[in-house]
Amino acid sequence: MQLDTAKNKVFGARLELAEAYHDLLAGPGSERGFIGPREADRLWQRHLLNCAVVGEAIASSARVIDVGSGAGLPGIPLAIARPDLDVILVEPLLKRSTFLTEVVEELGLTNITVVRGRAEEKPVRARVGGADVVTSRAVAPLGKLAKWCLPLAKKGGAMVAMKGESVAEELARDAKEIAAAGGSDAQIFQVGRKVVDPATTLISITRTAGSR
Repeated sequence: MQLDTAKNKVFGARLELAEAYHDLLAGPGSERGFIGPREADRLWQRHLLNCAVVGEAIASSARVIDVGSGAGLPGIPLAIARPDLDVILVEPLLKRSTFLTEVVEELGLTNITVVRGRAEEKPVRARVGGADVVTSRAVAPLGKLAKWCLPLAKKGGAMVAMKGESVAEELARDAKEIAAAGGSDAQIFQVGRKVVDPATTLISITRTAGSR
């Protein structure tokens, strides 16, 4: 699919917002070191579209937490593409959380809240826990990620992590850690097959009712 067609398909009437975010990433985001110099020319395919298609795996009007949001990926493209979602960006570093707040305010993204802190911190869990979906991108190995993300999901909710081709190996390796964190029913699948190449690989792990 051609880039312009893909952008319109994913962002629709909110494409102008996505373009403004793209420019903020390519400009201030790159200048502050959040995006590598080689990434500026491939932000759409490798970052914005790649992240926005995660919405294919999220139900309407869901409450979503993006753990370790960094420069806002996947949370901001997801919130732009899916204005029905309530998205919370959790980021521990001050310079990154400041950038996220600036982006949210400049673009008027009223469905996004920025929270500075670590997902494993009790005050953060108390403030934002109980999400339908907890998402992440390139944050940590799967076992550690499950310990951080699953407690933020409501019982019956899920963590939906963006992962690479080795995710099945991670799942086998970290199965005990995932179970200890209250995770079950792991599913590996792809989204965005008709939009991005390669498609975005996700793993969904449900928070088991009664888990801690």
